[in-house]
Amino acid sequence: MSKIVEGLKYSDTHEWVKTEGDIAIIGVTDYAQKEMGEITYVDCPDVDDEVEKGGEFGALESVKAASDLFSPVSGTVTEVNEAVVDDPKLVNDDAFENWIIKVQMSDASELDDLMDASAYKAFIKE
Repeated sequence: MSKIVEGLKYSDTHEWVKTEGDIAIIGVTDYAQKEMGEITYVDCPDVDDEVEKGGEFGALESVKAASDLFSPVSGTVTEVNEAVVDDPKLVNDDAFENWIIKVQMSDASELDDLMDASAYKAFIKE
């Protein structure tokens, strides 16, 4: 069973979002990292890059597959987690502690389109 954290928002492309004011902290779900296997590379945008809701912002590579990362919100990248860039297996160790980027949201109402924990749990059971 994959870990799902209450209080976060989830996308149908398996990214999670935690908000702190108008900052969205974005990572990949425990389900996604388990499906991929051992993550060997994390590709991230640069600070000050613009991301679009539903648009690609980076990628994860594992021994089994490569998977694009899609932004659940639109805005400007304010921070990149250099720890996961330097040591990608941190995402496997704890997908919820090891976020990938932080984004200054341009429209917080976009969060309304995302799933809560119970909806995401039902989504991954399908």
